[in-house]
Amino acid sequence: MAVTSTRASSKPLIEKRSIDYIPEAERHGRLLSQFTLWMGANLQITAIVTGALAVVLGGDVFWSLIGLLIGQVLGGGVMALHAAQGPKLGLPQMISSRVQFGVYGAAIPIVLVCLMYLGFTATGTVLSGQALGQLFSVSDSAGILIFASVIVLVTVLGYRVIHFIGRVASIIGVIAFVYLFVRLISQTDVGALLQIRHFSWSSFLLAVSLAASWQIAFGPYVADYSRYLPSKTSSVKTFFAAGAGSVIGAQVAMILGVFAAASANGQFAGHEVAYIVGLGGTGATAALLYFSIAFGKVTISTLNSYGSFMCIATIISGFRGHLNVTRLQRLVFVLVIVGAATLIALLGQHSFLGAFKSFILFLLAFFTPWSAINLVDYYCITRERYDVPALADPNGRYGRWNTLGISVYVFGVLVQLPFIATKFYTGPLVGAMGGVDISWIIGLVVPAALYYVLAKKWHSAVPDQLILPLEQDAVDAQPSRAGRIQAV
Repeated sequence: MAVTSTRASSKPLIEKRSIDYIPEAERHGRLLSQFTLWMGANLQITAIVTGALAVVLGGDVFWSLIGLLIGQVLGGGVMALHAAQGPKLGLPQMISSRVQFGVYGAAIPIVLVCLMYLGFTATGTVLSGQALGQLFSVSDSAGILIFASVIVLVTVLGYRVIHFIGRVASIIGVIAFVYLFVRLISQTDVGALLQIRHFSWSSFLLAVSLAASWQIAFGPYVADYSRYLPSKTSSVKTFFAAGAGSVIGAQVAMILGVFAAASANGQFAGHEVAYIVGLGGTGATAALLYFSIAFGKVTISTLNSYGSFMCIATIISGFRGHLNVTRLQRLVFVLVIVGAATLIALLGQHSFLGAFKSFILFLLAFFTPWSAINLVDYYCITRERYDVPALADPNGRYGRWNTLGISVYVFGVLVQLPFIATKFYTGPLVGAMGGVDISWIIGLVVPAALYYVLAKKWHSAVPDQLILPLEQDAVDAQPSRAGRIQAV
């Protein structure tokens, strides 16, 4: 009863933790919240546009839908494996990279992840600004500023509010998507579209890559939103709760995008928000749809901003040894992050944004190897046996720089370059692959296999058990104990 009461009273509206370990007494939440958070994060306009690309770039409806589903399952599996780490470690995702890269070395992938989320926030802000501009009859720029203000507020409030927004976004998203699907089916001969089947390996692999890359992009911060769950929460159940929410939400959104693009007769690209809303009607109905589009982007844009805040705090704490983030400092961090994304959105809403988005997709190649290394180390090498207090000690078990992890990571980035296909950069072997970007496959498989082989032979000493910070209740129960850690 005491523990229950403590937990009930330790859930303030404004989150007080940042990148520090979440004590058991402060753990709360249910697996359902993981499902609704990630469903809400995926039932949004950018996922619709991503699915539509499979058709816009040459695929037919039937094989695009199958390719997208395969990509969702493959990428969603990677994403969900990261989610399962949260309850066990009680830490944000990227700080655990110190095991594989060293306390200082972890800054290498984290900096690149920050840049990527900055770009994702900017692109989402542009689409949301368009929706709010139409909703309130103001300019797109004014809509961007309104949306940015909401993101700052929700990000500062933190974990509990983010999950609440996720639940509401799931409900609104389901209602909006059901309505749009009904309208789309009533206006389009869906059966005829599904009968057009011209299989092409390049188009099929493009659809797989679009969905898989979409899911894998959540990897660097998915555990940020599962770390408050009680430590005894089943890893398998966490895997399926987060993974199913993300896969189902993204696939539903991308299916709508595929059918919308296939039936648009070339009117979809460049007018995505207006076209999707146009499916639902005009007047009050259109206003509600514009609201649902903007609200749907609140969840994912907040996740991006919150994840960026966690990454920056992780970098600073790595070099300073420890970092206590006050609420004022948290506000400053968030204002800088969202302010930078908003500035990019305002400057690039007309022309620059397309090139910048290509640059962000290029950055995916820099954290896919991180994902492979982190997962192989956690599940196959250390087998969940981390020394959590040592993650804050450059002179401890994990050291400042881990040559093995950094070397495999650099090789994992380089080996992808010939297979990357973006406007920003196109590798020399892309033509032989029919123009399809398969770098994410190379970036997962090659570093994973290489790290497994090398780490088996040269990995630093692994604890016999998972070592967590000694919590205050344990100190009170054992006042004579001088240690600061406990094994579980």
